[in-house]
Amino acid sequence: MNVQENVRIVKDFFAAVGRGDIQALRALFAEDIEWIIPGEDWPLAGTRHGHAGLVDLFQRYSETMETSFMEAREFVAQGDRVLVVGFARGRIKATNRTWEDHWVFAITVRNGKLTNIREYIDTQALARASRMDASPGPRPRGTDTIRNDSSIQRRC
Repeated sequence: MNVQENVRIVKDFFAAVGRGDIQALRALFAEDIEWIIPGEDWPLAGTRHGHAGLVDLFQRYSETMETSFMEAREFVAQGDRVLVVGFARGRIKATNRTWEDHWVFAITVRNGKLTNIREYIDTQALARASRMDASPGPRPRGTDTIRNDSSIQRRC
């Protein structure tokens, strides 16, 4: 495959994501695809493998969050690698908190199929929106408390 064809395939991927078209997505993914979403303390973090892993990812997504706006703004390609620069906005359903994310996806395309997706995203914004006890903003210094195993300490 040439670079232009790889970019077209990645654009098809984002179009299918936008439509929520699982069948089109399955057709674009290699059987052994790996999708890496960094971070912790938010619902989608982790590494998924194969079509079963992606079914789990999309199910978890539909249960826990929604995206109100997503735009892939720039495609940069070399060889079998396509980098996509974009922006998204949405909310975490459990907390009703919104998030905004400037992101980059690094996608590998081999033999016309997506074989690896690695997201570079604002994991802190997503974790903050996912936290049930998160406040809307930072508290004044000296007012937060942290409990450790033996006592309560004041955070400064």
